[in-house]
Amino acid sequence: MQMRNHLPATLLTAPFTLESARASGVSASLLRRADVVHVGRGLYRPAGWDFDLEEAARALSAVSPGAWISHVTAARIRCQILPAWLSDSTELHLSKPRSLPEVRRKGVYGHTVLAREEEIESVEGIRISTRSRTWLDMARRLSLSELVCMGDELIRIPRLQFEDRTEPFTTLAGLRSLVDRHPNLQGVVRARQALDMMRVGADSAPETLLRLAMADAGLPEPELQVALRIHDAMSPTADLGYRQRRLAIQYDGGHHLLDAQTFSDRRRDKAFESSGWTVLTFGKNDLADGFQLATGKIKRALRAARLDHPQAAGFADAI
Repeated sequence: MQMRNHLPATLLTAPFTLESARASGVSASLLRRADVVHVGRGLYRPAGWDFDLEEAARALSAVSPGAWISHVTAARIRCQILPAWLSDSTELHLSKPRSLPEVRRKGVYGHTVLAREEEIESVEGIRISTRSRTWLDMARRLSLSELVCMGDELIRIPRLQFEDRTEPFTTLAGLRSLVDRHPNLQGVVRARQALDMMRVGADSAPETLLRLAMADAGLPEPELQVALRIHDAMSPTADLGYRQRRLAIQYDGGHHLLDAQTFSDRRRDKAFESSGWTVLTFGKNDLADGFQLATGKIKRALRAARLDHPQAAGFADAI
């Protein structure tokens, strides 16, 4: 017999709790049928359910009073930047205070941590760590560069024409305050290192990785979101660049291959070139080799610009 013949429609599409089953009039005998899976204490799911991380997290949150969804699970639900090896993770992470018993659920990664109430929030029925706290929790697992990418996303200034918010998720000062509150948390040393390397202005992880590769190559720190015309909100911008040397650096991701975006990018680059700037554009192949060739091109471009603009001598004498 198919599950839909004895379970109400509200319980057919996601995991559900014992309380919600009782509230829907489902008897204990129906919960013992073969097409209902007992996941763990107080938690069930339809046997034919296709795994969905958010629905699984919502059900887990409902049967875990006082605990909250955290770590990579929280990051994925909030669509935070994660490295490719974690971007499709189906891990379920649950954090709890020391006052509650240890998490002992099959398939659930349990964490006993110290967290302030303002580091946890409720989003669409899920009790979950804030984006900032999730960043801090991931410090023990991510590499330094991966953690910087995740942090840069939190502090970037959103663009009103593309997003439904005008303020960053947090600030460097806010993250420093959070880190200072948890001096003994695993990964806190790496979090402090990441804070020193984070900058406002990166619109994507590859842009952050390019900037970090430039630093590793001994290049001067670039300006981010370089406007061709200062104080002009409609001015074309470069992802990174050196205004004194009139060098604009762009990272064009996969969406830049679309015809409309390609046209827009070319018009943007033409505007810089018409004003005497050199434009360097990098993409996924450069990302794949860790921007080794890209940093060499940038060094050569800066040397050439130094000859063309001798008034900027001293700007990057080490190049």
